[in-house]
Amino acid sequence: MNVRAIFIDMDGTLLKASNYISRRNMEAIYRLINQGVKVFLATGRHYEVTAPYHKEIGLRTPMICLNGAAIHAAETGRVMQMRTVRLNEERFHHLTAESPYNVIIHTANGLYCKETNEEIDYWTKVGQIPPRYIGDLRQANYQDVLKYSVRTGTSSPELTALFKKEAEVIDWNDGFEIVAPNVSKWSAIQSLLTEFGISPNEVVAIGDGPNDIEMLRHVGIGVAMGNASEKVKASADIVTGHHENDGLAEFIERYLLKTYKSYAI
Repeated sequence: MNVRAIFIDMDGTLLKASNYISRRNMEAIYRLINQGVKVFLATGRHYEVTAPYHKEIGLRTPMICLNGAAIHAAETGRVMQMRTVRLNEERFHHLTAESPYNVIIHTANGLYCKETNEEIDYWTKVGQIPPRYIGDLRQANYQDVLKYSVRTGTSSPELTALFKKEAEVIDWNDGFEIVAPNVSKWSAIQSLLTEFGISPNEVVAIGDGPNDIEMLRHVGIGVAMGNASEKVKASADIVTGHHENDGLAEFIERYLLKTYKSYAI
């Protein structure tokens, strides 16, 4: 298989739990770029906390952010594509406002959240931009929503079922995310493949979460991390090592680098 591009998830794939890129992962990516393979990041994160890692690696490819709801240009961060989601806001807040879990609303103009926490403090530190609003979201004046994130602390299929007719819902073990209908990392990848003249059969995607399933299923080779759930692994062609053990580099070295004894895929 002639691989021309790879799309890499960030949390649980590129990054260790401590939010840094290991030297081994970095070197594997550099060697892949030197072979002429285009390397893209495809993440659920918003642009401000994606760009610093994109810059650290030295990538010159567009970034897929917020599960495909936004694509940003490499050099300027300019929004190349944006897909906003529309919910029945009154019903959404009725279902979430009085509950103890946090709600995070990613908009084209910044972050709005019910309360701050360690994750949001980290985003502020890395992205250098604090949330635009913290508090009762029924009182917030926001528009152009790209993603809703509801952190229930557990899987919430009864709650997520209420939104599946009006939006795309991604179920996680600790809550759920909502984006516009037919938006996914894969839908954003399709846009970029058209722009770059690359066939899906020439593409590898690697990830560990439920927001990666569509892209793993549709590209030439889908790779699940060792730390992925069984559902994600079942969507992939290959399962590599755990993200704490450089599973990304392990896959690249074993299957893609021409200077290693590569295995045919």
